[in-house]
Amino acid sequence: MDAPASPKPPLLVRLANPRGFCAGVDRAIQIVERAIEVYGAPVYVRHEIVHNVHVVERLRTLGAVFVEEVSECPSDRPVIFSAHGAPKAATQEAERRNIVYLDATCPLVSKVHLDAERHFEAGREIVLIGHAGHPEVLGTLGQLPDGAITLLETLEDALAFQPRDPTNLAYVTQTTLSVDDTIEMVEALRARFPAIAGPHREDICYATTNRQEAVKRVANGADLVLVVGSQKSSNSQRLVEVAIRAGAADARLIDDASGLTNDMLGGVKRVGLTAGASAPEVLVEGVLAALRARFDVTLEEADAKPEGITFKLPRQLVSQGA
Repeated sequence: MDAPASPKPPLLVRLANPRGFCAGVDRAIQIVERAIEVYGAPVYVRHEIVHNVHVVERLRTLGAVFVEEVSECPSDRPVIFSAHGAPKAATQEAERRNIVYLDATCPLVSKVHLDAERHFEAGREIVLIGHAGHPEVLGTLGQLPDGAITLLETLEDALAFQPRDPTNLAYVTQTTLSVDDTIEMVEALRARFPAIAGPHREDICYATTNRQEAVKRVANGADLVLVVGSQKSSNSQRLVEVAIRAGAADARLIDDASGLTNDMLGGVKRVGLTAGASAPEVLVEGVLAALRARFDVTLEEADAKPEGITFKLPRQLVSQGA
């Protein structure tokens, strides 16, 4: 007689809320989908529209072609600028070549661009708190002439920075940073340069802040926090860091359920689960299904006030009946 199958080990999964898509990501994806409907395929997208391989591949099957520069685009097809924003040189090239272009830049990133321009016009030296090489940072640096903005990546950078005039200085920040790290850097700058000007409202976006606060609530006491998102996604990477600081024994960034490993899950009893702002909910559902296949899962989902924020589509698409 066969021995009875051993029962699945118990696992408490605490699901963070809010998680996943933010309004800027949702708008950017809608712009690509709607542009394909209006203009037909292919439409070109400068840089990945958002940092998620599943989103990008689905849009590619619909007719989106992803490129890194406008120079790779034919002049007779529309080009879309990604949610991360683009330097002015990109839009200027599109205009010079008479290419129809649609701007999917998140409005909260556009706010940072406007703040930087406002400080520049006021004659202030500008520092940008952010990560070198990230497309959002490249887009912000590219709003102004070379040398107008100095990038600061770390607290050490903030403590070492020497402005031309300490009384005529301003800062802006990348929207997807760690809230706690950014506060530390801003406080260091303000301590050194009390006259430094900042944004009218903080630059870190509501979705980044909300998702970091949510992951803190599920991380405390967790054996493992799983963050569903791309390795390229800054806001997803920050969620991993925040989870560790909030008390999780371990935290991992995974693209989807295929990223789960025996080593990662061995001996865990409490897991926190969240998703970065560019990760679709279907990927979270896939991770939950994979956990249920291995464990006897008890699911706890935190209550949260709906964010209720939406952004309008570009006028070119609305005028076509979107």
